[in-house]
Amino acid sequence: MKVAVQVTCINDTMFPDTGKAVFTLLRRLGVEADFPAAQTCCAQPMVNTGYLDEAVPVVRNFVDAFAGYDAIVTPSGSCAGSARHQHSIVARRSGDARLREAVARTSPKVYELTEFLVDVLGVTDVGAYFPHRVTYHPTCHSLRMLGVGDRPLRLLREVRGLDLVELPAATECCGFGGTFAVKNAETSTAMGADKARHVLEAGAEVLVAGDNSCLLHIGGLLSRQRTGVRVMHLAEVLAGTEDAA
Repeated sequence: MKVAVQVTCINDTMFPDTGKAVFTLLRRLGVEADFPAAQTCCAQPMVNTGYLDEAVPVVRNFVDAFAGYDAIVTPSGSCAGSARHQHSIVARRSGDARLREAVARTSPKVYELTEFLVDVLGVTDVGAYFPHRVTYHPTCHSLRMLGVGDRPLRLLREVRGLDLVELPAATECCGFGGTFAVKNAETSTAMGADKARHVLEAGAEVLVAGDNSCLLHIGGLLSRQRTGVRVMHLAEVLAGTEDAA
């Protein structure tokens, strides 16, 4: 199986350890994945803001960069959702039949990380070790657009040393929503404050999620309150071992 990793823009620029963790984890599971250097954005910011025509060259670059792979793994429900659901909208609007065909070939091969681990590799115990009290935030796109369900929780329950506690009102949005946080800053902050309060109610040391964009938002609020609660991407937790502890 020929596998590529779509690291995502936010991880490439702000959270490189998440991308590294994905490769560490996949190698431990016997998967030698590629990093296509031509990859850029998934086009989600443009689509969500209404710039569908401007998204066309970005989607075209995506399908070109990941052509020929059997699976494209990304540590982001948001970006996976964009590739699987929004790219076809952009391609149809473009009127470019070749782009529509390329998207039809590529989009179904895009997997959010936990989907790939559980559904494709068939594993829940990835050999991880993380001796901390953790709560999990299911991000909106992974929950509602992809239907990732309990896959992340199944993976976390198998991590040695990890104490998983339930997050109150877990399915509520954290308020980030990409450009929503810019256009509706006060609403976004209020929603994030609710999420931060629920994290504190859970009594966790670490908040884990599958999207660093949401963790950036919630983590900022937790930090400003000097709560001492860390945020960490799921990939980094799953990549941890006793040797690295």
